[in-house]
Amino acid sequence: MQIDVRHASHPEAVRGYDTETLRRHFLVETVFAGGEIRLTYSHYDRMVIGGATPLADALTLTAPTAIGQETFLAERELGALNIGGAGRIIVDGTSYDLAKYDCLYAGKGVKDIRFESADAANPAKFYLVSTPAHQAQPTVLLTREKARHLTPGEAATANKRSIYQFIHPEVCQSCQLTLGFTMIEPGSVWNTMPAHTHDRRMEAYLYFDLEADQRVFHFMGEPQQTRHMLVANEQAVISPPWSIHSGAGTKNYSFIWAMAGDNKSFTDMDHIAIADLR
Repeated sequence: MQIDVRHASHPEAVRGYDTETLRRHFLVETVFAGGEIRLTYSHYDRMVIGGATPLADALTLTAPTAIGQETFLAERELGALNIGGAGRIIVDGTSYDLAKYDCLYAGKGVKDIRFESADAANPAKFYLVSTPAHQAQPTVLLTREKARHLTPGEAATANKRSIYQFIHPEVCQSCQLTLGFTMIEPGSVWNTMPAHTHDRRMEAYLYFDLEADQRVFHFMGEPQQTRHMLVANEQAVISPPWSIHSGAGTKNYSFIWAMAGDNKSFTDMDHIAIADLR
């Protein structure tokens, strides 16, 4: 298992970042690696994101030094969403089967968590998001059919999409983690536009279901000091609370969003008018 630690950046400092510096602080270029668990620990709300890609052997989630506990979920909660082949997650001896687009929530206090693929030639790819937790919540398997489904946007503004809310107060209880994914419809390219910030919560995006030769222009930064990064398939972006988070692809794609902070209100956001962006 590998873990990379990312420290917080002040917005005034980010104004001066060149492309490489911006990517080094906010882009996670390799989330999934065969036969490995790769993690990135962000000091924004101490969120951990990463990928578990089991092949022939199971992978066990252990606690690296950055976690500061004997077990990974001693004081944390976890969401795991599968974007690969069929797999299973074993939580303290109980096995849960996950197809593509299925999600599992595991709460504080879980001691043993392992990841397996049904077929090593078509491995599961579990995208992991973990946040600090103050109380135990039960483990829940969430199929896409159980998610809260929203269909906002319009073809005329190129942002027609489906939103699936998995770890959300109306679907599954958590301490502070919220998680789901958005599928951009064919012919649309924009996500999260008009842009917004929510200073009470940070966010992370994982872009996926994007062809290898296509890219997403991910926009971030203060509303009047926007910056962009070109993001490839299965790469993730850390979004600070003071930053917008929006994107436009060279074709349609999907992305997993996850938030942590002061509340779990999906609609708690400060909208920025398009004309006010700079």
